[in-house]
Amino acid sequence: MRVVLLGTAASGGFPRWNCACVRCDAARDGKLPARGPECAAVTGNSRDWWLLNASPDIRAQLTAAPALWPGPRHTPVRGVLLTDAEPDHVSGLAVLRDAARLKTYAAPPVLAALAPARAGLDRHAPWEWADSLTEGGFVLAGGLVVTAHPVPGKPPAYVPGRSSDRRWVTVYRIEDLATGRVLVYAPRVSAWSGLLEDLVADADGVVLDGTHFAADETGDTGRHLPVSGPTGSLTALARHPGVRRIYTHLADSNPLLDPTTTARAQISEAGAEVLPDGTEFAL
Repeated sequence: MRVVLLGTAASGGFPRWNCACVRCDAARDGKLPARGPECAAVTGNSRDWWLLNASPDIRAQLTAAPALWPGPRHTPVRGVLLTDAEPDHVSGLAVLRDAARLKTYAAPPVLAALAPARAGLDRHAPWEWADSLTEGGFVLAGGLVVTAHPVPGKPPAYVPGRSSDRRWVTVYRIEDLATGRVLVYAPRVSAWSGLLEDLVADADGVVLDGTHFAADETGDTGRHLPVSGPTGSLTALARHPGVRRIYTHLADSNPLLDPTTTARAQISEAGAEVLPDGTEFAL
């Protein structure tokens, strides 16, 4: 299984267009690497690629990844697996609108929230929309079998009213049928749970929500599991030293963006990683 980290930043990318914090200014000055909104791609056979979310920067992200460049008559991108309905994860679908026969998987409330966009996209090229939570999972072209697992999360702000559906956020378990290797993709997690514990324990690699390093980093508490602290993800991941552990979806407030910080040294010592956009790795 090959994985490309197309983007590793949180909403708005890094630096954010409307932020002049120390880290964003350092990125503008070239002192820290810029990062696009979180998005990745995965394949089991190096021919059929599947996007994990579709960021608003997807055109530039695909252009920067030679493995995903199109041939004379086709693109190797077969479709998209959405983890949620947040704008930074779904707006890139509009960029992909002229590619026929793409298949997009998402949980039922996400598919419902995207109904107006889906109608517009289907006028450009025929797509297939599928329930990612279908019982027993599903098989992707290229020899990957996927199961989707709902985790606690809220609907995006653009969804009107209150939703009683609790399936707004999804974690994906992706297994390569040829090798048995397993990737867990969880870029949005609000709390560690028994479900996550079991998924990571069975995995060879995990790409995990690293939005905030500390719980009190910003006022946006409760939406993302912090990295540090006794109940943070780094403590939980320490129970799985044989799993490759990679953080993504980094907010501009996060000291992990700077490789010279003690925060970065702390996760490195614990065996976890922060990788630049465009990194490819194999499981």
